[in-house]
Amino acid sequence: MIRFYNCKILDGNFNIIENNELWVKGNKIEYIGRAKHGVFEREIDCKGNVLMPGFKNAHTHSPMTFLRSCADDLPLDRWLNETVFPMEARLTDDDAYYLSKLAVAEFVSGGITSAFDMYMFPHAIAEAAKSTGFRTAICGSVNNFTSSAPELEENYDKYNNYCDTVSFQLGFHAEYTTDISILRDIADIAGKYKAPVSTHCSETKKEVAECIQRHGKSPVELFNDLGLIDYGGSLFHCVHLSGRDIEILKEKKDITAVTNPASNCKLASGIAPLSRLDKEDIRLAIGTDGPASNNALSMFREMYLATALQKLQTEDASALVPERVIEMACKNGAYAMGTDNDCLAEGKLADIIMIDLDRPNMQPVNNIVKNIVYSGGNENIALTMVNGNILYERGEFFIGEDIEKLYGKCTEITERIKQI
Repeated sequence: MIRFYNCKILDGNFNIIENNELWVKGNKIEYIGRAKHGVFEREIDCKGNVLMPGFKNAHTHSPMTFLRSCADDLPLDRWLNETVFPMEARLTDDDAYYLSKLAVAEFVSGGITSAFDMYMFPHAIAEAAKSTGFRTAICGSVNNFTSSAPELEENYDKYNNYCDTVSFQLGFHAEYTTDISILRDIADIAGKYKAPVSTHCSETKKEVAECIQRHGKSPVELFNDLGLIDYGGSLFHCVHLSGRDIEILKEKKDITAVTNPASNCKLASGIAPLSRLDKEDIRLAIGTDGPASNNALSMFREMYLATALQKLQTEDASALVPERVIEMACKNGAYAMGTDNDCLAEGKLADIIMIDLDRPNMQPVNNIVKNIVYSGGNENIALTMVNGNILYERGEFFIGEDIEKLYGKCTEITERIKQI
């Protein structure tokens, strides 16, 4: 059992509780409260720092680390067709395995304890998660070019019985890359399992306009009419939504709208109407998107942009307050992934991070939650625990890989792909 003591704890209501301690037994939180007797394998003095639930990266594409700073300064359609798709065609399963591990290193050093990962090569992503101990919910990425509805169902069965840090959800890449016949097949699978379905949705004006040309309705309306979202799911981006789209999302209580503000800024896609969605009680979560369109995998940057862009868009400095953003980044992302790690409470999965307050950007400590959102950064992550195991602590990685060798391997992969 591991004991954290002399710590502040961000509780389930996102309030700071002073002078507590937290015990971890196996992969669960065993105890939270005042000091009492116990027998421990390790005792960690938090020195007044904050323990909080880890960030949930509710939309990403981990193996795309090889495209970091290779596919820049283009709008989404050209970015995909001119750079991303041609280079992705050269990837192997083995490449995706190591590139995913590199993303895991970036995740844990930034306080991310689980990711909702959509990409080809689900086996590579699952193996990377298993070998590093990182929690990953894999999202199906069916489209006209890779995978299929039968393979999606196969993966649903396989990876939901794989290991305790890996799960799988039904999903497809996007309306514009997936024929209507395939979407109908996926809707049938969702109905069979009464399972959520997730996808990219309404990321750009062009995407929405072309969907209306093809089907006479927006992506959200199409998904609703096909029965794809009858059992919930996550819609990634949700930048360009009509009034009717928002009504549908409100009606579907199990839908999560996942915002990716840094990627949407970089690709000039627009600003998602988070304040309006929040007022309509539509569940919101936050993701980084992939390292090709971001290019970092930092939830601190996403949280800041989520609130700052809403203030700018609505011309209201009180829009989307930090407490709400923390909830999006921690609790709601867990809901989207279907994992029991939404808060720090006895019996919950031990996916925990320690925020180092003894850094210049956290001083003075007037309001910890506001500091985390408005001035926090990866440098404030002192420790990241996933499933009861410490994967990162003050600059050291414990993910089963020599970090320098991992960097070298991923550089080799990238150079080979660029030279083909």
